[in-house]
Formats: sequence, C-alpha cells, structure tokens
Amino acid sequence: MGTSRDQLYRERMERIERATELKEPDRVPITPNFSFFAARHAGYTNREIMYDYEKSCRAIIKTTVDFGWDATNGPPGLGLTLFSLALLRDHPDVSPLLGRANGVIHDILGERYGRFPGRELPDDSPFQFIGGEYMKVDEYDRLIRDPTEFITNVIMPRTCRSFERPGSAAYLGSAIKLGYENSRFRAMYVNFIEELKGLGFPLNSSASSYAPLDLIGDYLRDIKNVLLDVFRVPDKVKQACDALTPLMIEYGKLTGSSAIKLIGSPRVFIPLHLNEYLSPKKFDEFYWSTLKEVIFGLVKEGLVPFIFYEGYHDPHLETMLELPRGKTIAWFEKTDLRKAKEILGGHTCIMGGPPASLLIGGTPAKVEDYMKSLLEDLKPGGGFIVNPAVSGIPDDAKHENVKAMTEAVMRYGVY
Repeated sequence: MGTSRDQLYRERMERIERATELKEPDRVPITPNFSFFAARHAGYTNREIMYDYEKSCRAIIKTTVDFGWDATNGPPGLGLTLFSLALLRDHPDVSPLLGRANGVIHDILGERYGRFPGRELPDDSPFQFIGGEYMKVDEYDRLIRDPTEFITNVIMPRTCRSFERPGSAAYLGSAIKLGYENSRFRAMYVNFIEELKGLGFPLNSSASSYAPLDLIGDYLRDIKNVLLDVFRVPDKVKQACDALTPLMIEYGKLTGSSAIKLIGSPRVFIPLHLNEYLSPKKFDEFYWSTLKEVIFGLVKEGLVPFIFYEGYHDPHLETMLELPRGKTIAWFEKTDLRKAKEILGGHTCIMGGPPASLLIGGTPAKVEDYMKSLLEDLKPGGGFIVNPAVSGIPDDAKHENVKAMTEAVMRYGVY
C-alpha cells in the first residue's frame, strides 16, 4: 500500500523543519521558488498567470506535482509592502491583503512601481519592479516623525494613479473595487492551499517583512539616491531606519501569525537588496543594525526569518553569526555556498542551488554533476535546503535540467 498524501505532507514538513533546525532529515529538502517557469510548463502566457487566478493555481499545482518537490510557492505578484504599512496601524486585519499585487490589483491601483505583462509589457514578459524618487531628500523629517501618516497621505497618492485625489469618485470607486478583489483573491488562495495540502504539498512561506533601508531604497528614494543619502544625510537615514524598524517587526509578526494559521509555516520571507552595494563598514552601520533588530524581533515571536541574501554576500557572512543559532534560513543568490558552509555550518540553515545559467543553458548531465558535488559538500551535518539561485527556477529553464536537478537531490541528498 502506497504512502498516503497526509503522510507525505507531514514527511515534507518535517524534512524542512529538521533542516532548518540544523538536524539531519532523511533527505536534503528541495523547495524551489518559481514564477513564470510554471506558466511555460503548463502552457500559459505570463499575462494569463498574472490575471487569471484559476490558471495561476493550475500552473503552480501542475508544476509542483509533476516534479514532486518538498514545498512550493504561491501565485506570483509584485511586492507592495509599503502599501501594507499604510494600513498597519488602523487596519491590521486588512494590511496583509495589500502586500502583493497581481495583474488585477495592478490595474485597480494604477500603481507606478510595476510594469505587467499584457499591459505595459508584452504578454510573455515577466513583470518588472520600477523604482523611483517618490520622496524628496528634504522629506526625511516627515517620514521619521510619523512613517504611517507619511506613507498614507504623501506616498500613496504619488505612486497610485487611482489615489491621486483622496475623496474623489475615482478614489472611492477604486477602494471599493480593491476590497472586492482582495476578498476574491483571498477565497482563491485558501482553496489553493487546501488543494495543495490534499495532494501532500506544503507551501513554503506566505509571510514577509523587510530591511528598513531596503524599504527606503525600493519604495521611497530609489536605490541610487538612498546610497548617496548614506553619505549626504547619514543621520537622517539612520533615524528613518530606526523609525521604520518597529513597523517591519509588527508587519512580520502579523503576516507570520496569519501564515501559521493558514499554512502551518512560521517562515517569514525577507528579501535583501542593498546588501551587495555597501562596504562592510556601511553595511554594519546603516543596514545590518536595524535588519538584525527586525530578525530578532521575529525570532522572539517564534517565527523563522527566511532571508534572501541577494547578490554576493561573501563580505558580510561573519555578521550572520550574530543571529540566534538554528533560527533563520539563509538563501544565497551568488555567494560561495562552500564558503558559507565553512563559516555558518552548525549555526545557520543554508539554502542554495545551481545558477540560472546552468538550468537555462546546461545539460542534464552537467546539472547532475553540479548537484552531486554540491550535495557532497553541503549535505553533511544537516542544515541545507536546495533552492536554485537568482530567486529560484528561472523562467526559461529547460524542463530536462530542472528534472535532473530534482532527481539528483532524490539520489544524492539521502542521509
């Protein structure tokens, strides 16, 4: 008699939990993130994935089942953490619903941060996040004084065409449409999670938070300007990061609590963007101090920060030893995984995998050789999870290479 789907679900959850806790599971978990790779695998366009909830769910479920991974992700969307913070103080029940934009939400808001397939881009393009200088350098004081008020009353009208004139018919109509669409998405999402669970697959994470300096760079000042601000107005930048830190802890707690109830996962995703741009000294002074405070605040609540260390994080690996042992997941994009293992082994769960170039342009044999060597070096002692670099499986990855990666984990990842 075969293994039941309930049992498979429990086994996959336990495999991930043991790796996170630096223990040896029965096998190295494989939990790839992906977005439009699923569209291609299921025969849909990117526009269909972003605008049709049913097709988006079908694509993810088909891809997950076909490859048999240990966890999967939800429908793709553009991060809008800033908008969630606008609602956090007065409407915490609604705040998480505005943290991510699919195509329909993008159209309703008219937000300027994103370009979407089928709208500003061709149907088969991935969506794009577009930064911008939506806060002037002389407005730091207002952000510091009351971040929620500033985001709500200044930034949202500047970044959302539908909210440019608060109190207008366009504003009120868009707010009503937004509420309706979020309810529709929520109902779809709950059914999607239940269907996945019934098939034996957990969701990787549905909670999120942010590094305070990244929030300023991504949504307010633009990356170029905030990097200059670190030199031009350093005290203002530090004060702004300090003012945003409690909000990022509260938002992570709110979404993390919701994730535990909804999917049974305490993991809170935190993508890092500016870490690669800063010298070790500037990293410690402007970035790490408040990010570390956010991480400790989430760990204190029993949550597991799942941190994407974007780019080359090699110069900053030693700082990660300041975090609590066995309480975070470190997903590396370009960092040398063997160096990370040397420094962090026995302290932090490491996540990583083959580079995008190998999955796109390599061969199954080359993928298998890469994975065998990687697993031999990273597997011992536990604390390793496979998830390809560059935010997961690239959109144009070859089916046979993704299959070779998966089969290599099943073959060489067993303890």
